[in-house]
Amino acid sequence: MKEHEEESIEVHESHHHIVSPVVYLTIVLCLLVATGLTVWASYIDLGEWHIAPGLTLFWNPVVALAIAATKMILVVLFFMHVKYSSKLTKLTIGAGLFTFFVLVGMTLSDYFSRAWGRW
Repeated sequence: MKEHEEESIEVHESHHHIVSPVVYLTIVLCLLVATGLTVWASYIDLGEWHIAPGLTLFWNPVVALAIAATKMILVVLFFMHVKYSSKLTKLTIGAGLFTFFVLVGMTLSDYFSRAWGRW
């Protein structure tokens, strides 16, 4: 009877993925390189793109946000162990990101739909 209980306890234990220190050092090195790249890109004028009259896209913030998003993905996947987590954890993070993008989209739709300077 005791052997059966021990087997059932072992089956219900959660399995944790062991990440090697080499992976952590690689990710830290990537984060440091990306931080240096962000600082380097801040000193360079990457120009602008005139999309429409009165609507200009500056490339410096776009590059900085792309690097920041890449660093955020690395931190979430490896340091928060989402890469090795269950599907429910991944779904929760995906739902949070979806909600964030919906709120940003609603804010931008309000911002762009206003009659700026026409009142």
